[in-house]
Amino acid sequence: MTDIVAERMARLRAKMAETGTGLVAIAPGSHMQWLVGFYPHPDERPCLLLVAADKAGFLMPALNADAARQDSDLPMFTWADADGPDAALADALSELFADRAGRVVLDETMRADFALLLLDALPGIERAFTEDTVGQLRSMKDEAEFRKLKRSALLNDEAMKAAWAGIKPGMTEKEVARIVSDHFAANGARVQFSIVGANENGAHPHHATSDRVLREGDAVVLDIGGRIGGYPSDMTRMAIVGEAPEGYGQIHSIVEKAVQAALAAAKPGVPAKAVDKAARDVIDAAGYGEFFVHRTGHGLGIDVHEPPYITATSETILEEGMVFSIEPGIYLPGRFGIRLEDIVIMRADGPEILSELPRDAFVVRV
Repeated sequence: MTDIVAERMARLRAKMAETGTGLVAIAPGSHMQWLVGFYPHPDERPCLLLVAADKAGFLMPALNADAARQDSDLPMFTWADADGPDAALADALSELFADRAGRVVLDETMRADFALLLLDALPGIERAFTEDTVGQLRSMKDEAEFRKLKRSALLNDEAMKAAWAGIKPGMTEKEVARIVSDHFAANGARVQFSIVGANENGAHPHHATSDRVLREGDAVVLDIGGRIGGYPSDMTRMAIVGEAPEGYGQIHSIVEKAVQAALAAAKPGVPAKAVDKAARDVIDAAGYGEFFVHRTGHGLGIDVHEPPYITATSETILEEGMVFSIEPGIYLPGRFGIRLEDIVIMRADGPEILSELPRDAFVVRV
């Protein structure tokens, strides 16, 4: 077991004791990746990492066991396709969770059949998801994770600059997105997403990048992210093709003020909903509240979307080390949309922005 795995296991067990959790069950995916540094090939065969108060082990399909042993020295309760997982799971629970004391925490991303298999083996036990155990621990990044996120953010800056430099009237949204993906690939990364929305398409927050041709007078939303070193990036900026559409400058100014208000409100000890409110109040006061149609932000780590979520109802208390987006927007149907997004890490004195690009719109000269 590596030092980082041992440290994260110890932190998880401290949280388990604090929350009355007797067993944490994690399926192949980002939770397992964070905790033990790998995950086996995910398919329909039940595979679970089971962490108890003083022991841990895997319910492991036999065909994956040899490969998994190269990445972990935890015991493996293996099962073959010919036999099914029931007996191996019973053995695992007898060894790891014999006293059945405390609740069971389930990885909320696991397949429903995995969850039901486990719960059927533990009838009547209290259950919860990972919000106050693995999820809460993952929301607070250490400096090693921060360095990976910063590296990814700086590469994203360069991909955005490449897109800006390449935009010309007559190109399609997809051609602009291809510049982004090509830049990531040329620098050892892979694109996670590339939303390019011109004018009326930009009024759809999650527009599917299309063959729409860019024209002079378009306001273009560019929401892009890549992944390098296991960690993603996420940022939204604007480009103007020639002259901005009528009213653009006013709306951009409002969204920028909303970003600044959210940044000012974000402090350790503040509930996430206060950050959402700070951004929303600016847009409401300007008369565009009905056009701000989504939350103010989401966490970023191994996953592009993970806790904490910066919503109007979130009681999550922001803590030092949390990484999340601040991304208010105004979307005017049939006209254009504006979203300005930065990823921040919470420091003791407030948020530090990972990107080094200004939020001003880039103007394409035509």
